[in-house]
Amino acid sequence: MRESAMADQPRGMSREELLALPAAVDLETGNRALGLGWSKGYELAKRGEYPCKVLRLGKAYRVVTADLLHLLGLAA
Repeated sequence: MRESAMADQPRGMSREELLALPAAVDLETGNRALGLGWSKGYELAKRGEYPCKVLRLGKAYRVVTADLLHLLGLAA
């Protein structure tokens, strides 16, 4: 795969990156942690089908980090 094409692919997050997240993160960060692409993540959030709790704040979505970590099996 070309380097520019690889840059467009979502990249997962390490355990250390996940555990260092604040209480809520933007949808793009949640998508990255779950290995979701931009459009799929926004589609799921808009339909209320995102795999963990998402808050709608005005026009922005925020993913609750505790739910995200629980889903990934990293909850303390």
